[in-house]
Amino acid sequence: MADIARKAFVATLVAVAVIALALAIWKVKIVIALVFLGLIIAAAMRPGIEWLARHRVPRPLGVLIHYVAIAAAIALLLWLAVPRAIDQVDQAVGGVPTSQQELQQRAKHSTGIKHQFFVGLQKRLNKLPSAGGVFHLSLTVGTKAMEVLVGIFFIFATAAYWIFERDKAVRLITSLTARNHRRVVRDTWELIDGKLGAYVRGTLLLVAFVGTVLSLAFWAIGLPFWLLVGVFAGVVEIVPVIGPVVAGILAIGVGLTVSIHTAILAGVIVLAVRQFEDYVVIPRVMGHVTGLSPLVVLVGVSAVGLLFGAFYVVLATPFIAVLATLLDVIVRDKDPADEDVPTVLFAKESSG
Repeated sequence: MADIARKAFVATLVAVAVIALALAIWKVKIVIALVFLGLIIAAAMRPGIEWLARHRVPRPLGVLIHYVAIAAAIALLLWLAVPRAIDQVDQAVGGVPTSQQELQQRAKHSTGIKHQFFVGLQKRLNKLPSAGGVFHLSLTVGTKAMEVLVGIFFIFATAAYWIFERDKAVRLITSLTARNHRRVVRDTWELIDGKLGAYVRGTLLLVAFVGTVLSLAFWAIGLPFWLLVGVFAGVVEIVPVIGPVVAGILAIGVGLTVSIHTAILAGVIVLAVRQFEDYVVIPRVMGHVTGLSPLVVLVGVSAVGLLFGAFYVVLATPFIAVLATLLDVIVRDKDPADEDVPTVLFAKESSG
């Protein structure tokens, strides 16, 4: 009886510890997600930083160069796209009313979607909070904006530190494993790092390609708000399978506001670009980076979105790719050194 009681006590402790650990992980899931995103960014930058290091550029300076390049690319995009996007948003609602009287006139004389928009806007304005409520709302928005900025700083700081500390972490983990498994652990780490880096770089190239090509094509056929729709189609490339479908539906819907002919042209353009991307661009740029089937990606992205929210959808494919790689090595007994990962923009980095 004493032995049975002892085993039951140990089993209970283990169960409680597992539940407590799961609850703790759930509470800090946003921190884990930000750290994982930082590791992904580090994996994407590593080949460029190592290339600069081989040309006698110190790694800290290499990280700074990458961050400046990212900031410059974002600033260029905002400078080129934001003014025209604002104009198109203004056109979408027929100009923003500048007074309560003008808003009432718009709500009275507009029809369809515009009518619903102005009526809804009028109701919102009538429900505006008092001065104290406005101050509280401004404080809340400011707090959220500050949290976003802190999160971005945390991600890029994590990426920078991981660039310098990864090799030490690999040596520490391999030293804690059995000697006959150390090579496999190190090669698995390199394989995961290579997959994540290639996936991020390839995805960014696809976003730029799809956004640019579709924007120009939509402009050519006279699609309203062509820049907004094109940029949206490029951004949702981050979400595999689901993103392109949503972009196609949006393009067709916007085309229907003009004519059936424009809607058909928009749908054909999206389909043509998608086919060119699938059969020409992706095989040449990314190959089969993650090794995941579209069905697995679709189920994984949907499950992550339902369980954790929209923010975590961005991390779904990289996370599933990591799990699939570990499954191949641990369960299916694959040798990670035999796996070939497309490098995307950079020559293959030697391991060890």
